[in-house]
Amino acid sequence: MEFAGKTALITGASGTIGAGIARRIAEEGGKVFLTDLNQKNLDSLADEIGDKCASLAADCTKSAQVEAVVRKCQETFGQNIDVLINVAGVTGQGGPIEEISEETWDFVYAVNCKGTFLFIKNVIPVMKAQGHGAIVNFSSKSGKTGSALMSAYSSAKGAVITLTQALAYETAKQNIRVNCVCPGITEATGVWNNVSADYVTNMKMPHEDIVKIFTGKIPMGRLARIEDVVNVTCFLASDRAAYMTGQAINITGGREMH
Repeated sequence: MEFAGKTALITGASGTIGAGIARRIAEEGGKVFLTDLNQKNLDSLADEIGDKCASLAADCTKSAQVEAVVRKCQETFGQNIDVLINVAGVTGQGGPIEEISEETWDFVYAVNCKGTFLFIKNVIPVMKAQGHGAIVNFSSKSGKTGSALMSAYSSAKGAVITLTQALAYETAKQNIRVNCVCPGITEATGVWNNVSADYVTNMKMPHEDIVKIFTGKIPMGRLARIEDVVNVTCFLASDRAAYMTGQAINITGGREMH
């Protein structure tokens, strides 16, 4: 019961990874407050998890909506927010840099960077007041080594890593840990569906050939599974990682090693 007595706020909770993290934390005794864009999807997941779960739909790029989520979480489960997990993210339309629109660039940065910033900005005062906290941000393998035809996404996820490091220094003396995860290609996710579709278009190859190409780059010979990402994320959020902060942990089957 790793999260007994703790409250976790999870963004991007309707996706397969966010939902997997929510289920795991609830299974291990925690209370989970979920947010994403679609309230119907959140309600369905909350009904599944049970009375240790509540939710409120919000756009993570809108300050007033983020503030409302944090306030509702505290009203529902008490003042403490022990864990913040920023899963919300988008890839945007991939392609050669000269074909990426300004609107796509701004959108990718707004969700991945501004959304992460706004939730941290609103939760950090709560964690400082209670004297502890654990934040896990979502970067990507592409934030470590940029991916071709994904310049907006790669650079935005790189920014999440340096934001994580800056905050780890800033909040360590308040007993707040800030880490991030850097998954590689993960099966059964919206990100992989979007990325693979972009590569099919840009490389003019069948989807099964795209899968073979990317799997062939991974030393362990397979794509990441949802549970691989959930396991590492929940470890960083737990007291088992009490002496870890400022880290960007690869979940890539050996493809990324720095």
